[in-house]
Amino acid sequence: MENYYTVKNYASASFTEKKSEFTGHVMPVSTNEEAVDFINKIRAENRKASHNVYAYILRHQNISRYSDDGEPKGTAGVPVLDVLAKEDLTDVCCVVTRYFGGVLLGGGGLVRAYSHSAKIAVDSSGKILMCKAREYKIITDYSLYGKISHIFPGFDVKITGVDFGADVTVSLLVKKEFSLKLEEKIIEHTNGKVNIIKNNELFMNFG
Repeated sequence: MENYYTVKNYASASFTEKKSEFTGHVMPVSTNEEAVDFINKIRAENRKASHNVYAYILRHQNISRYSDDGEPKGTAGVPVLDVLAKEDLTDVCCVVTRYFGGVLLGGGGLVRAYSHSAKIAVDSSGKILMCKAREYKIITDYSLYGKISHIFPGFDVKITGVDFGADVTVSLLVKKEFSLKLEEKIIEHTNGKVNIIKNNELFMNFG
């Protein structure tokens, strides 16, 4: 997977259905441990809740898990998971907390309530596109720095640092799909008189 969508940050949203209060909580996570920690945190904050239903999807090992947490089978965790999948999200965890209001909703009502809770939580956070990127350090003398800096905007790079020492060292991230073209452009405009150091590949939001 080169690029993927996840939620922007932690967010929550609530609504009431027939006296039951539902609150959806979403969080970007990247490991099973992070997902479980988030679920346990929401549970600890809502110990008196009737149910803390959850679902999460992870890129690593293509993991997807859910729990109905005592609601009738298939009426809670699966609808939450379905919303995450339909939103094309990964590396995401959603917990829906329900405080029972005394009125039964029925199977269909529960599915709609848990689906809606997950959707409004996702909407509250917003989605971001995470792109596979390459880290670089570009080391150049001061006379070529101007030429190089004018190249960057055409490749939508993210500058993470500039060190003005004996030479100029620019730390940056560029989308992997543009990385080779960026290298070629820098070499072409400087006649190869720069030191281009490739570092890690990682995922980054360029928005």
